[in-house]
Amino acid sequence: MASKSKKNYDLKATKDLLSQHLKIGQQKKELKFPEDTIKIEDLSVKNTISRINELIDKLVQTIYNTGRPSIELPSRSGSNIIWDEENDLLLLGKQIVEKQFHSLASVGDITRLMKVLENVYELLKTNDYATKREIFYTAVRLFKDQKNSDKSIEDISTMLYTTRNSTHIIAAPRGACVGKLRIRDGTEIIDLERQGSGYWQVSTMLDEIDIIESDAEFILVIEKDAAMMRLNKHKFWKKYPSILITAQGVGNVAVRMFLKRLSKELNLPVFSLVDSDPYGHYIHSVYLRGSKRLSYESPFLATPNIKLLGVLTKDLDEYKIPEEARIPMNSNDIKRIKDMLNEKFVKKNKKWEADLNLALKLKIKAEIQAFTSHGFNFLADKYLPTKLTTGDWI
Repeated sequence: MASKSKKNYDLKATKDLLSQHLKIGQQKKELKFPEDTIKIEDLSVKNTISRINELIDKLVQTIYNTGRPSIELPSRSGSNIIWDEENDLLLLGKQIVEKQFHSLASVGDITRLMKVLENVYELLKTNDYATKREIFYTAVRLFKDQKNSDKSIEDISTMLYTTRNSTHIIAAPRGACVGKLRIRDGTEIIDLERQGSGYWQVSTMLDEIDIIESDAEFILVIEKDAAMMRLNKHKFWKKYPSILITAQGVGNVAVRMFLKRLSKELNLPVFSLVDSDPYGHYIHSVYLRGSKRLSYESPFLATPNIKLLGVLTKDLDEYKIPEEARIPMNSNDIKRIKDMLNEKFVKKNKKWEADLNLALKLKIKAEIQAFTSHGFNFLADKYLPTKLTTGDWI
C-alpha cells in the first residue's frame, strides 16, 4: 500500500468527535435488540436450505391438517416498523400476518411465492446467484410485473428470517468505489488506488470479497456520480486519504452492505455528501438507520456512525451559493420534509431538525453541483476540506 500522503488539513477534530462512538462500537461484540423486534440472521447456504426444508414441511403439515395452505411471516407494514433508539436502527417488530390461500385470487400469491422459493433452493444447491430481474424472467406470465416478483423475494426473506443476500438473489451492480483500499475478489487482489480514470464496481457477491488493507482516514459516500467523477478526476482521495463510494442515488443492498463492512472492519469515520434537498436527506437516513421497506435487514445494511457532511441548507448562504443555482421546492419536496420532521430519529437530532426546518422555511433546494458556480474545483479544494477540518456536520 502506498505510504500516507502528506496532509495540508487536520482531521483530528473528526477523530475526536467520533472516537467515543467508535469505542462504544468496539466494545459491543453483538448488538442487543429490543425484545419486541424479530431477529434476522445472515445464514450459510446449508442453514438457509435447512430453513427452506422446515418451511415446506410445516406448509405440507398445515395442508394435511386443514386442507388449506397458509403461511405465517412478519408483517412489513408501517405499524410494525420500530425505531430502536439505542442502536439507532429501524427494525421489524413481532407482528405476524397469516397469508391464507383460500380463494382463486390468492392462488396466484402462493404460486408466486413457491416459484421464488424454488428458484432460491436451486441457486443455493448450485451455489449460484441471480438478479431480481432474472427471477422475474423465470416466470413472466406468472409474475406479470417485476414488482410482484420483488415482493415475493422480500416475503421469502422474512419467512426464512434471513437476509436477501442469504437467498443468493442479488441486485444489479450499481455502486462504485475508489481510493485507499485493497481488496481480494475471489483469487484476485484489486488495488482501488490503481483504477485509472474509472472505479471498482461494487460486487453484488460480497461473500467473495475480503478487505485486505487501507490507510484511509475517512470514508465519503457520495450521492451523485457527477460529484464522484469530479473528486476522482483530481484524486481527492489521495490528497485527503480516503475511500470514495457512490450508488448514484439511494444505495442498493450491495452498496449499503459493503459500506457497513468497510465501516466495521476499518473502524473509520463515515460521511455522506448529498444534494441539499429532501431526497438527499432521505438518502442519508437510509444509509444511517436503514429503510422501512427493508427494516428487517437494517442490522446488516445500516451504518449508524455516518455523519451528514453536506450539502446542508445553511451551507447555501454560508458558501454564498447564487440564487440562479438554487431551485424552488415543489409540493412533493415540502411533503417529504414534513414527513421527515415527524420521524422520531430526526426529532432526536436537533441539528438535523434545525436544518430541515430551515429548508422548509426557505422552500429552496440545491444540488451538489451548485458549488461549480464558484469554479469546477471549489467542491474539492474548498468546501470539503473546510467542512472536514471544522467538524461542520450533522
